[in-house]
Amino acid sequence: MTVQHDPERSRFFIPLSDGVAELIYDRFSEDVLDLQHTEIPRSGRGHGVGDALVRAALAYAREQGFQVMATCPYVQAWLRKHPDERPGAEVNRSG
Repeated sequence: MTVQHDPERSRFFIPLSDGVAELIYDRFSEDVLDLQHTEIPRSGRGHGVGDALVRAALAYAREQGFQVMATCPYVQAWLRKHPDERPGAEVNRSG
């Protein structure tokens, strides 16, 4: 499964048979990336698509020297399950 990065649209994505799985992000500040929204079409659910998107976004953040803020509930839950994968991440629990 190959995750693609579309910096013009601020997203990581995977084309699927019934749509596009994507993780939308934005720059919160100069050195903080806000992972805002994850959308997975039905065909990608339960197949590690969301996991791949989050891992790609975190790898990008590490490469660029960004900290991560997660306002997306899926990413928040993922980070709680994988605390060792956090590149200086802060989880926004205010929802």
